[in-house]
Amino acid sequence: MNFIHSIRHFFELRGFEVSSRFADKLGVSATNVRLFFIYISFVTVGLSFGIYLTLAFLLRLKDMVYTKRNSVFDL
Repeated sequence: MNFIHSIRHFFELRGFEVSSRFADKLGVSATNVRLFFIYISFVTVGLSFGIYLTLAFLLRLKDMVYTKRNSVFDL
């Protein structure tokens, strides 16, 4: 049981934070968004996992483009 908790803790710390950032945009709890992804994955047989990875990629891309730079030489 401790092994399962350590795996869960690892993914919670180093995840893409898609559900929490998406929940902040919508103004709802991150738990509700995670439950939505879990329920929809059972209904659509994995399609929501592809949507989750796409959102993670887009959020990472947005972070790389919109980073605040102190000067012109930080490119």
